[in-house]
Amino acid sequence: MRAFARVLPPILLAAVLLAVWEVACRALAVPAYFLPPPSAVATALVEAAPRLIPSAGRTFMMAMQALVAATAIGGGLALIVSLSPAAERAVRPLATAVQVTPVVAIAPLVLIWYGLDNASGAVVTLAALVAFFPLFSGVLTGLKSAEPDLERLFDLYGATRLQRLWRLRLPSALPYALEGFRVAAGLSIIGAVVAEFVSGSGAAQGLAWRLLEAGNRLRTAELMAALVWLAVMGAALNAAVGLLADVVRRRVVGR
Repeated sequence: MRAFARVLPPILLAAVLLAVWEVACRALAVPAYFLPPPSAVATALVEAAPRLIPSAGRTFMMAMQALVAATAIGGGLALIVSLSPAAERAVRPLATAVQVTPVVAIAPLVLIWYGLDNASGAVVTLAALVAFFPLFSGVLTGLKSAEPDLERLFDLYGATRLQRLWRLRLPSALPYALEGFRVAAGLSIIGAVVAEFVSGSGAAQGLAWRLLEAGNRLRTAELMAALVWLAVMGAALNAAVGLLADVVRRRVVGR
């Protein structure tokens, strides 16, 4: 009953907004190419499904590949540099530079490296760059968040760096790493879409390409249907990552 009470308000709000949108479009005779009513978007979702569903699958797969790569590189690099303050001072500015550099500025260089015949690889790389920093920063911050008293206790017993990492810092870092993973999961989809936009190639045939195609042909209802697919993918991925984080916290961290 509590779960129903939590989901009822957003459902009611969405229904009211859709009803107002539908009535306003019809009452004001808004051109369909400018703003189609929700009923037209729903029709486009059905009619364009043979194009949108495969494209959504490609975008999702590229985003997941980028997330895996960002997790391996960002988390692994954070583990390595956490063992040496000098290494952290050397690597952190470079990681920050990757974070603040717009993906649209890097895209032409990455496309040259991959070639237009391998646009999917370029999109995955660019999306991984977008998702990299939250994982690196989250894991590194978590590894440095262990209780000072426990750190001194490990010093007292002469623990090695690896023993300290495995028995103290990794358990302390887990909540931070999970939060970084949740942020990176959302950014991986955003990064994949933006990377496909800026790649200027339809070889990947993801949802971004369908957005461009529908916009160029003034098929606004289909364009909004593609946006619906993006929103559904993002919400589903966020919910899945949140559920995974809750399970890990209960079993490993004990909260």
